[in-house]
Amino acid sequence: MKRSVVYLLLGAILVAALAAGAFTLRPWEAAQQETDTRSAVAQRGTLLVVVSASGSVEPKTSVSLSFEVPGRVEEVAVEVGDRVAPGDKLARVDDRQLELQVRQAQESLALAEAQLAQLEAGPRPAEIAAAEANLRVAQAQLAAAEANRDQLVSGVSRAQIAGAEAQVASARLQQKPIQDAHDRIVHGDSSDEAKEQARYDLYVANKALEAAQVQLDELLAGADRNDVLASEANVSAGEAQVDAAQAQLDLIRSGASQEQIADAEAQVAQAQSALELAELAIESATLRAAFDAIVAEVGVRVGDLASPGVPRIVLLDTSSLHVIVSVDEIDVGKLVEGQGADVMLDALPGVVVNGTVDHIAPVATFEGGVVYYDVFIGLATTDEPVRVDMSANATIVVEELVDVLQVPTWIVRVDRRTGQTYVDRQTGDGTERVDVDLGIRHEGVAEVLNGLSEGDVLVWVDEAAPFGLGGS
Repeated sequence: MKRSVVYLLLGAILVAALAAGAFTLRPWEAAQQETDTRSAVAQRGTLLVVVSASGSVEPKTSVSLSFEVPGRVEEVAVEVGDRVAPGDKLARVDDRQLELQVRQAQESLALAEAQLAQLEAGPRPAEIAAAEANLRVAQAQLAAAEANRDQLVSGVSRAQIAGAEAQVASARLQQKPIQDAHDRIVHGDSSDEAKEQARYDLYVANKALEAAQVQLDELLAGADRNDVLASEANVSAGEAQVDAAQAQLDLIRSGASQEQIADAEAQVAQAQSALELAELAIESATLRAAFDAIVAEVGVRVGDLASPGVPRIVLLDTSSLHVIVSVDEIDVGKLVEGQGADVMLDALPGVVVNGTVDHIAPVATFEGGVVYYDVFIGLATTDEPVRVDMSANATIVVEELVDVLQVPTWIVRVDRRTGQTYVDRQTGDGTERVDVDLGIRHEGVAEVLNGLSEGDVLVWVDEAAPFGLGGS
């Protein structure tokens, strides 16, 4: 059953001796006489008010483990029923590729750290010396190129040659449009006078170009023009090499900038993160126990293809057990944490395990239109073979009623017309009806709130009034 409030009789009920003290009855047991009259005595005792509910035994912790990375299962290290400790290996997938990724990440991190250390340490003397040597080599090569060029031009200044070359280029630019106009006019329908003028203009332009070329040729007399141009190119290249070598030397001497160091630090951080991810991936390839536990389920075999997120191994922490029972909203208000409870297990008849209310769920569940609250009852340590998922019935002590007047329920009658409860009390010359108000009643015992006194002898004659509360 889901729940019920029950009242357990603990006080001893003394038995009355009836019919002039002729015989003694066991507690609440009727005295069967020849007249078919039964009797009982109103006595005081102790009653416990309890809430009863059913549920099942649960472990302290239950966890289903699954692989986080895919792969072929290489090892299964446990079986159902094995006990494991924190860190124990349970199963493992093939992690060779993951190990390679870890080594690559380690190498990348080492390189990034070395580059950062080099930038932070500043230029080394050997680096400065090498840069200075490169500059001297570039300067020497430039000097040789300049000497070769000077020798080729035979004393003619570079400025003179450059000027003459410019005159030739200018004369050629001026001659080209004149040549085009001449060809168009002479071969067209122009007048003779226009043709004559075109021939004259072309003659003048050609002569100017010839004169500029002659002047350049005279300056280059004794030197091959192609050689001179090649020497000039060598000089330009030498100057560029000198500038580059000087810039490299200046950069090394000034050391790394803050931007360069910050970029190198970022590279180190990125490499560190990549290594951590690789190490996490290889760790995820092995399932390990996180606490002392019992292996409850193994759903994987060597050779299986593991899929991420699919439960493979179930662990139970049975260091402490508890029972979860459902109590309806009418009774849950009577419960508080710390109350004692007796727990009986269907699988262990006659065994009672002590328990304590540890937690009452703050949110209800609904079943069949009834509101229930889960109540967690922690079980005390016991030598009994209590196991997870056993069906359990819990009796939670709510209140202890001391020194209350009580009678068996079978002795109580109910007036059919008014619904009033009453009993027949024995008097010196017979019996009398006494109306009574009842309080707690359970398992054949009822609390008498008023109407009777301790020691009153009550009788039941079957023929008199067959309608009663019942009970045996």
